[in-house]
Amino acid sequence: MYRLDRRQLLGSSAIALLLGSETARAAIVKGGLPWKPGSGDPPAAVTPGGWRYFTAQEAATVEAFVDRLIPADVLTPGGKELGCAVFIDRQLAGPYGRFEGHYMTGPFQQGTKQQGPQSPVTPAQHYRQALATLDAACRSKFGGKVFADLSDDQKDETIKGLEDGSLKLGGTDGREFFKLILKDTQNGFLADPIYGGNKDMASWKMIGFPGAHYDYRNWIDRHNQRVALPPVGINNHPDWSQ
Repeated sequence: MYRLDRRQLLGSSAIALLLGSETARAAIVKGGLPWKPGSGDPPAAVTPGGWRYFTAQEAATVEAFVDRLIPADVLTPGGKELGCAVFIDRQLAGPYGRFEGHYMTGPFQQGTKQQGPQSPVTPAQHYRQALATLDAACRSKFGGKVFADLSDDQKDETIKGLEDGSLKLGGTDGREFFKLILKDTQNGFLADPIYGGNKDMASWKMIGFPGAHYDYRNWIDRHNQRVALPPVGINNHPDWSQ
């Protein structure tokens, strides 16, 4: 008996769907495509001014936090100046913050690391809860001071407590919040400036990443050579705020 394997089945299904359209059939006959190249939605550039998700207090805490995760040095400015908090704010105000595209209907249970998030709490909700409990923990430990008002040593002590689990946040997993804000800060540091972080493409300049150049054909055969091109962002501008 002839058996159709999965690859053949997927291929035949795709062809059937494609040929099911008169427009598609006509385009194929003419040697063209049944869609317009380059017609996808481009990324929306972040605009400066005001917080989209964070309250003023939450923003102050996040700015202070990212500035300790990425402190200023001779290579780059700190996380705050680079716009990492702005990047996180805009992400939380958008689809990422709502976990758009994720299955968000229960039941929910603790899964394995490989299964990814198994929680009804969205990233935006996670930040809101964790930032409030973080400031409450700091007030209790440091004589009424919130995280943003701590000394750098106290901030580092607090962040280390989140990372190793020794600092408990009421109702929130501090270690999971540390992982979340660290990942988001790293993304803001390295992402295209169009999304609000990596101001002046500082991280790309530091690591020698040329960015979104259209054509690299002149470099294809130059193996093990540093690409000597200035970095270019998606919008061909080094600074999203200008």
